[in-house]
Amino acid sequence: MKLSFYLIRFFIILAGSFVIIVGVQFFKSQNIIFALTQGAIWSPITAAVYISALVYKLRRSSACCVRGNTKN
Repeated sequence: MKLSFYLIRFFIILAGSFVIIVGVQFFKSQNIIFALTQGAIWSPITAAVYISALVYKLRRSSACCVRGNTKN
């Protein structure tokens, strides 16, 4: 896989997890500065774990191909 494949997914997960973490912290009645700080800390960690699991999964699994019937 190309590097752009992983970078696009990293930034999608980074942005999504940042929004979710900040929203949850803010709705838990935390200060907005604290919520933004938690989002900035935990969203790169979340994205890195996701990408590392994706790389492991894609490198470990073999290509799937269906072989035709070769009856003689």
